[in-house]
Amino acid sequence: MMTVELAPLYTPESHHAHRDVTGGWLRPAVFGAMDGLVSNVALIAGVVGAAGAGRGAVLAGFAGLVAGACSMAAGEYTSVKSQTELMRAEIAVERRELARNPEGELAELTALYRARGLEPELAREVAAQLSADPEQALRVHVREELGVDPDDLPSPRLAAASSFAAFAAGALVPLVPFLFGASGLVVSVVLSALALFGFGAVVARMTARPWWIGGARQLGLGLAAASVTYGLGHLLGIGLG
Repeated sequence: MMTVELAPLYTPESHHAHRDVTGGWLRPAVFGAMDGLVSNVALIAGVVGAAGAGRGAVLAGFAGLVAGACSMAAGEYTSVKSQTELMRAEIAVERRELARNPEGELAELTALYRARGLEPELAREVAAQLSADPEQALRVHVREELGVDPDDLPSPRLAAASSFAAFAAGALVPLVPFLFGASGLVVSVVLSALALFGFGAVVARMTARPWWIGGARQLGLGLAAASVTYGLGHLLGIGLG
């Protein structure tokens, strides 16, 4: 008699892996690089529109790079630090509740699993098993009620460092041609446009979106900002002249 061997429903090789979506580096890095690139090309365009290329454009570009990078880092650090402190405070509240009223917390977890479709007895059994270890119970309650992982809270230092480095790198792009003696805005704008499109395309690929859409969006936003500041700078230069 011939037997048919069935393939297992799950093997380690068949499991798909996810990218890290909870780390504290991607958002500030993306925001910092885009902000540095767009704000500095706009700033330099405004200065060139008002006074022409030269030492003023270089000084403005450096000032924009340093001031913007420091501001971004400080803002990210304060923002993420405040968010993390709030998370820790709420985790401490949950820890106290688990110690003071374990039955009430068990009933709360049971009700949550019942609301998700488990039968009453199964929901209570699952909640009871998860609550047997106090630390495991704390992690489960925090994830279910607060939507955060207590073992992987955002790092303020990582967010600040990522933001500072990314902003400085983005802000340096439109400044480079003037460091090498560029006499006009064309080379800076072309280089910035390529960087805007390229970075937007890379970010789009990282987030599983079409690269050309991400690139075109960032390019359009950056050129729009540079056009506005150049026009205002040109008008201001004419008015002051």
